[in-house]
Amino acid sequence: METLELLERISNGEDSYTQFKVQAVSSKDLAKEFVAFANAEGGIIVFGVLDKTNEILGLSEIEIEKIGQLIGNAANENTKPPIHPLMQNISIDDKRLIVVSIKNGTSKPYATSSGDYYIKSGADKKKISQEELKRLFAESKKLFPDEEKVYNSDFNDLSMQLFTKFLEKFDKDLYEELKSEKLNLKTLLQNFDIMKDENLTLAGNLIFGINPQKYNKSFYIDCCHFVGNNISVTQYISEKRIYGDFETLYNASMSFMKSNLLSRQEEENFNSNGVLEINEIILGELIVNALIHRDYQIYKPIQVFIFNTRVEITSPGKLFNSLTVEKIKLGNTIRRNQTLDRMCNNVLPYTGRGSGIKRVLSINTDIEFINDIEKEEFKCIILR
Repeated sequence: METLELLERISNGEDSYTQFKVQAVSSKDLAKEFVAFANAEGGIIVFGVLDKTNEILGLSEIEIEKIGQLIGNAANENTKPPIHPLMQNISIDDKRLIVVSIKNGTSKPYATSSGDYYIKSGADKKKISQEELKRLFAESKKLFPDEEKVYNSDFNDLSMQLFTKFLEKFDKDLYEELKSEKLNLKTLLQNFDIMKDENLTLAGNLIFGINPQKYNKSFYIDCCHFVGNNISVTQYISEKRIYGDFETLYNASMSFMKSNLLSRQEEENFNSNGVLEINEIILGELIVNALIHRDYQIYKPIQVFIFNTRVEITSPGKLFNSLTVEKIKLGNTIRRNQTLDRMCNNVLPYTGRGSGIKRVLSINTDIEFINDIEKEEFKCIILR
């Protein structure tokens, strides 16, 4: 790390990526910091800086030697699996500091030697909840949330009308073989990852379930058209909680937005069709993106909020893996939900090629994308 970059980090104070220590701490306490950074997005610990005031105090020769030993002990003996931080000595105005860099871990989840899991929460750290721990295990083992069983569900919760409609579009030969009873239906459903054993998978329930929210109560779309420009107002113009399978969620949320946004006359003919104030392609792409790529380990609905000046579409979960806003603008994609991604090009207007955000930006370059790591949500803001 360059000196100027370090000075800037110190002047900005502690945050999710930067921690200050005025002197050595116990190896067990330092291990907690290592674990929290490795389970999050990585970061640095700067020894020799006062965390309350960001004052650079520096370290003595004895403290530097002690901290060097402490880092090795904390990383090798007090974390599971071992973490490999990088240590750097930097002098600022003749005051010596130690900067310890911890990378975003590749073997998550990490724990302390006592079996505690931590993650960064703002400038501090917190013990990981069961839901967060489950997501980290899934990520490390390459398990996908949409492939999990929906317990208590069974074959009777599947809409054969929706499935056969999908199958006919996906592969007409398979459809004809099923229709003529040459194929075993349950084997076919398991091959598609729609069922596991006797249960529907999450993907099977969301796409083909008769009543998906019977088992997955939080996976709906919450729509509201507010009076004003924030959610603290006391009045709304229209609101709706949309339940159902993926196709229903998509169509009903699009209908809500189109009925609550303005359509303006653009041609001279009074009887010409109005043009929606926000391009319908943009709205459709962002709803599809939220349905397919949201984090289904977070039990919250997708939100579609309309304000006087903007529309906000918020999906639970930060961008997956190493994705950033800049990367998705370039068309990069990493699939969080493999089965949904594979099947939805025959259910929704979706290609799966990572072109959706690029297509949106080709129509309107002013759309704002916010990857909120602290709130664990991805928000799209379209000005009206």
